[in-house]
Amino acid sequence: MTITELRQSARQIWDAGLRRANPTECLRQALLLHDGVISVAGKEYPAGGRLLVIGAGKASAKMAQVVEAILGDAISGGLVVTKYGHGLPCERIEIVEAGHPIPDGSGVRAAERTRELLTGLTPEDIVVCLISGGGSALWPAPADGITLDEKQEVTSLLLRAGATIRELNAVRKHLSAIKGGHLARWAAPARVISLIMSDVIGDPLDFIGSGPTAPDTTSFSDAYAIVQKYGIDVPEGVMTRLQNGARGQLPETPKPGDPVFKNVENLIIANNRLVIEAAREKAVELGFNTMILGTEVEGEAKDIARFFAAITREIARTGNPVKPPACVLAAGETTVTVRGRGLGGRNQEMALAWAIAMASPHVGSPCCFASIATDGTDGPTSAAGGLVDPFTCSRAVEMGLMPLKYLRSNDSSNFLRSTGDLIVTGPTQTNLMDLQILMVG
Repeated sequence: MTITELRQSARQIWDAGLRRANPTECLRQALLLHDGVISVAGKEYPAGGRLLVIGAGKASAKMAQVVEAILGDAISGGLVVTKYGHGLPCERIEIVEAGHPIPDGSGVRAAERTRELLTGLTPEDIVVCLISGGGSALWPAPADGITLDEKQEVTSLLLRAGATIRELNAVRKHLSAIKGGHLARWAAPARVISLIMSDVIGDPLDFIGSGPTAPDTTSFSDAYAIVQKYGIDVPEGVMTRLQNGARGQLPETPKPGDPVFKNVENLIIANNRLVIEAAREKAVELGFNTMILGTEVEGEAKDIARFFAAITREIARTGNPVKPPACVLAAGETTVTVRGRGLGGRNQEMALAWAIAMASPHVGSPCCFASIATDGTDGPTSAAGGLVDPFTCSRAVEMGLMPLKYLRSNDSSNFLRSTGDLIVTGPTQTNLMDLQILMVG
C-alpha cells in the first residue's frame, strides 16, 4: 500500500466522522413535536405557552435550522449566535454572527438581546437552548465592573499561555453575567431545555459553552488560582474581581442544588464518541486493522505528536499494538503554548511535529498522520488541520523551508500550506473536538 493510497483512505475516514457529527441526525433522534407536546429524549413537555429558541456556538445555526424543521409554527421566536461565516438562513429564529475565539461587540449585543427575549416568561413557557462548542466566546456578557476589552485580553492571554478549555472556561464563568448557570436565572421561571453538543473532554455540563444553564462546579478561588498558575498579567479590573470573589465579597455562580435549576433539563445529544465510532467503521470497511486509543486526548500538541510518531514506529517494526495495514484513531483537544508569532492551530502544530519526528530515520513502511478540528477551523485560521507523511519535511527542504524553524515560531499553517499538506474543509456546522488518524501500510 502506497502513501498516496493511505492519504486517500485517511480522507475517507475523516469524512465519515464529520458526516456522523452533523447536528441533523443528533437532533432528530432527541427532539419531537406531536399534538402540541414536545418530546425530548423520551420526556414530554406540553407546549402551552410561548416557545423560544436561543443558543450559541459554532454548530448553533445548523442546530437552529433543524429545530425549526421539527418544531415549525410552534416557535414563538428566538435568537442564536454563531461564528462569523457560519450563519445559515432561518425563518423564525434570528441568526447573529459574532467573534470567536476572541469575543466582540456583536456577541455582547446578541447576549443583551437574548436577555431581553427571556424577560417576563412564565412557568408555562419553554425555552429551547442550543449549546455547542464556541458558545463561551460567542455569548459574552461581561459581569459588573468588567469591560469587553478586559474579557478579550484575558481570553487572548490564557489561549496563548496554553490554558485548557476547562481552565479558560472556569475564568470566563467568573467574569460573566450569563455563563456558569446565570442564563438559567434569566429564563426562570420558564422551563429550560438545553440541547448540547459537547466539545469538552468528559462532557462536563458546566464547561461546555461555559455552562450557561448548568450548575457551576468551580469557584472564584479556582479562577484566581488559574490566573496565578500561568503568571499572566491580567487587567486590574479582572484581578480585583477575582480576588474579591475569592475572599467571599462577591456572590458566587449558581451551584448544584440551587432552586434556579429546578425547571432546567440539560441533555448531551452528541460528543466525540460519535465521530470516532463513525471513523472506526469506515476504516474497518476499507480493510484496516483498527483500534481506538481513546476520546480524551489532551496535552501539548507537539508532545502528543511525538507519542503518535512512537506508535507509528512500533507498528511498523513489531506489529504492535495493531498489525498493518493499521489505522489508529484518537480524539480529544490538545493545547499549544504560543511562543512565536506565526499562524497555526493545535491540529496543524500536531501534524507538523509528527512530520518532523518521522522525517528521519524512515520506518520502512508507508504511513501518514492527520489531525483535524471537527468544526473546520483550527485556531485563528481557515484550515481544519493537516495531513502529513514522512516525506513532508523533505519536500519542504527542497523548497528551502526549515521545518523546525516553523514549529518553534508556531507557524504550522504557513508551513503546511507550502507543502500542500493543509486540510481545508470550510465550516462544518458542528464542533465535537478534534480527530487524529494514524495510517500504517
